Amino acid sequence: MSACVPGPARYSLFAAALMLGACAAPPKSMLPGEASWSGRLALQVQSAPPQSFSAGFDLRGAPVAGELQLTSPLGNTLATVSWTADSAELRQGGQVTRRGSLDELTAELSGTAVPVAALFGWLRGESMDVPGWQADLSRQSEGRITARRSTPLPAAELRVVFAP
Repeated sequence: MSACVPGPARYSLFAAALMLGACAAPPKSMLPGEASWSGRLALQVQSAPPQSFSAGFDLRGAPVAGELQLTSPLGNTLATVSWTADSAELRQGGQVTRRGSLDELTAELSGTAVPVAALFGWLRGESMDVPGWQADLSRQSEGRITARRSTPLPAAELRVVFAP
């Protein structure tokens, strides 16, 4: 299946969608083991030419099943990523991209699998080791988190602001 967004823009949108988990508003319980976060994010990708992306987001669920929605400043849905233990899909406009796992989907769209369990840990303020990524949680209590990806290239920086 083809991706929903061509070339570098596809990487930026999807990376933003997945890495926005690196910050958000404090979790609100849904079901046991599930949580919900909302906030705004900005992603800068050190590609040629450099790219940047910003959006609002809503993230619900847990590492094994959940949904991430990206929205414009006007509240329009830009893209939605949803996953279960055995499948994942990206919905954007009228197009849907499905894969057998979130790791497979993220690897195809961004060039590397994104460790969802670590994203949920970062949201809770837990330091998680993720190859290629370094999350700065030092300002989490102020509602700010930054995550930087050094490998694989291109390098990227994700900044999130949320209500602590």
